[in-house]
Amino acid sequence: MLAVIASLFRALAQMGDPRVLRILLKSLGVTLLLFALLGGGGWYGLDWLLQRAGLSDALFTGAGEVRGIASLLLALLWLWLAWRIVAMAVIQFYADEAVQAVELRHYPQAAARARDLPLREQLAEGLKSAGRALLVNLIALPFALALLVTGVGTALLFLLVNAVLLGRELVDMVWLRHRSSAGDPAPVSTAERLLLGGAVAMLLAVPFINFLAPMLGAAAATHLIHRRRER
Repeated sequence: MLAVIASLFRALAQMGDPRVLRILLKSLGVTLLLFALLGGGGWYGLDWLLQRAGLSDALFTGAGEVRGIASLLLALLWLWLAWRIVAMAVIQFYADEAVQAVELRHYPQAAARARDLPLREQLAEGLKSAGRALLVNLIALPFALALLVTGVGTALLFLLVNAVLLGRELVDMVWLRHRSSAGDPAPVSTAERLLLGGAVAMLLAVPFINFLAPMLGAAAATHLIHRRRER
């Protein structure tokens, strides 16, 4: 637990590094662009689906307004679910640069030995991460809706699900550069993965701080792995 907390603080201390800031701004710009496209596409798509389902303007006076409000609310729910998926997929795409920025400053020997990920592999990992996160969150959605009556059950379920997903993604994005073979396990315990993923999942839920969370998580995972390897 202490190793995860220390890694998060070390990562936070490097957020002002010009190299890190460049990656942060670049990944944030791409994330916001994709987020806007998903939001607009989601709103129009939902509006079309509601019309096809029978909620057309001819159904009753004001049907268009009702459909617009329903589409907006559903689109906002979709964006809430999509933010984490999009943000982490983008940082996964820039993972090689993000991890390298931390390693060059703190672990230069490890950086010299690391494998540079080709663009195709980075893109594949980003898409794989997004697909896995979308599938698992959609599976969890019916259970989350059922837990709405509990008040906190829905939030706790999504926190747990995304803590598991994020812990895996963050550790893997670093370990891909250093593992000796495909089956070589990362030197991080399941509890540490879960704690790191949970911390980043909570940060992703906080307005404005959520912009920083993916980069902070990638940097913290880098520190965590190399601190374990140095033991």
